[in-house]
Amino acid sequence: MFAVLSLAALPFISVRAAEAGGDYAKQIASARASRVESLQRSDGYLSLVGSGWLEQGDNTIGAAPDNRFAVPGAPAHLGVLHLAADGVVSLRTVDGASVTVDGKPVTAASMSTQGAQEKHTPTRAYFGPERYLYVVETGGRRGLRVKDNAAPLRTHFPGFDYFPIDPSWKIEAQWQPFETPHTLKLVNVVGAESDEPITGQAVFERDGKRYALIPMEEDGRLFFVFTDRTAGKFTYGGARFLYAAMPKDGKVVLDFNLAENPPCAITPHVVCPLAPPENRLGLAITAGEKKFEGAGH
Repeated sequence: MFAVLSLAALPFISVRAAEAGGDYAKQIASARASRVESLQRSDGYLSLVGSGWLEQGDNTIGAAPDNRFAVPGAPAHLGVLHLAADGVVSLRTVDGASVTVDGKPVTAASMSTQGAQEKHTPTRAYFGPERYLYVVETGGRRGLRVKDNAAPLRTHFPGFDYFPIDPSWKIEAQWQPFETPHTLKLVNVVGAESDEPITGQAVFERDGKRYALIPMEEDGRLFFVFTDRTAGKFTYGGARFLYAAMPKDGKVVLDFNLAENPPCAITPHVVCPLAPPENRLGLAITAGEKKFEGAGH
């Protein structure tokens, strides 16, 4: 781990609120609508209807309650996922059932994961036109995930509650690059740890106090995992996410009106990172998405 740069040594940081008015409110409303539309696309995490961690050896799957994993919409006894000691997972069906892999009906298949670096597409085993199962890899563990594109959470998504749009929460922060390579230790909701490379921190002022947030980089953007004093009461306790454009001219725009729930706040079938200690802010950020009330977990 690393020591955060001393804020006392930093120069004064100006905070510039977004201009009030209808145009800004329309921009935020449009961005929120686009996010919900994106969430509802086929094969997104709103389609998840089942999950669980595999144990070494045989793991039975199917709709019947005597299976290790209940798979909604599957035959009573669909098959067995076998986890070998080397982490390789295979599927074999039972009772005359079959699944479709790569467009072909099969009774056995090797189930590849997305890989530790998430560069691969997991094997999909379909047991209906809209339903399929696959295997994920998280911190050395293997897990079952089941998706159904007709899932009610996807087809009838209730939407989010938001704090009122407040232009003062669009903040211009100062970008402070680290002079030497650093890593940020992330822990996810199941306890798996990872060290993520980071290049600097965004520092801003609010109500006369200075704060710092440390981002990772994702798809050419800055990605912040943070909590604040609204966490647990008004917002999801584990973290909220915020994306920002890459630094320009030593500045980063943090628009907390676009702060969002992580996937694990919306469905219990997703593993998400918790906010690291460095990003747990001692102020209440009353902007962005509130706690999702339709999660059922």
